[in-house]
Amino acid sequence: MQKGNEIMIGILIAILSGILMSVQGVFNTDVTKQSSLWVANSWVQFTALAVCLVAWGITDRSSFAALWKVQPKYVLIGGIIGAFITLTVVKSMHTLGPAQAVLFIVIAQMISAYVIELFGLFGTEKADWSVQKLIGMAVAVAGVILFQWERT
Repeated sequence: MQKGNEIMIGILIAILSGILMSVQGVFNTDVTKQSSLWVANSWVQFTALAVCLVAWGITDRSSFAALWKVQPKYVLIGGIIGAFITLTVVKSMHTLGPAQAVLFIVIAQMISAYVIELFGLFGTEKADWSVQKLIGMAVAVAGVILFQWERT
């Protein structure tokens, strides 16, 4: 039963992540409207750094020197990618609105994550081809089309 509990906790954390990403996107879009894109993005990254440093000081205290041992080195660009995630979420939410933007973001995440697993990219465990996953993605894409569909 332990495995079932772990899966349930993972699902709940993923749901919380999705909620937080949506709320953050709305907040960041508003900050951008009142300042500028790069000022808002800098604020987001700076406050994230501050929270991480406080949490590190309270809970972890591992040496930052461990970062120099990380292999492969390209995985260290996650923060750079994070800055562009903030940028693209803000721009898409501003252009499309929160609901449409999140629909496209989630579909893109799902498809790209499956491609990464399918080919074992970036050191991930290679997944087998699955018709069920392909059907699931097709249903998700159909859901986006249905969500976008406006009667004229």
